[in-house]
Amino acid sequence: MSARDIEGENPLYLPQAKFYEHACAIGPLITLAGAMPGPEQTHIGLTIERAGKPAFQGSTTVASMARPFEDLIAWLGKETSFPNGVILLTGTGIVPPDDFTLAAGDIVHIDITGIGRLSNSVESLKKEPECGMESH
Repeated sequence: MSARDIEGENPLYLPQAKFYEHACAIGPLITLAGAMPGPEQTHIGLTIERAGKPAFQGSTTVASMARPFEDLIAWLGKETSFPNGVILLTGTGIVPPDDFTLAAGDIVHIDITGIGRLSNSVESLKKEPECGMESH
């Protein structure tokens, strides 16, 4: 998931928009590319559930992605080797409207043909106290 407010400030902030506590979930399983259906048959669905009802829904296919997997994989391995393997994260390509914001308690469901459903709840993280000396 991306923090779109950070991402929208400046394209250079994209890494920061994708790096925060619990921002990247992988699952429910990993399917190798050769076992996946073709791009036209691989559907991606996103449902954001709020209070037990859909607050946002969208869908697309892998074929609708701006760049095919083969192209992304070629660029990924151009200057870096991955002797133990690598996971390429592409995102869903489904973007809620600009005025939509996730809220604590929302459940995000992502369904992908050939993989299954990944569901994660949105939690509000309380900031931990800063480290320091305690006075007694």
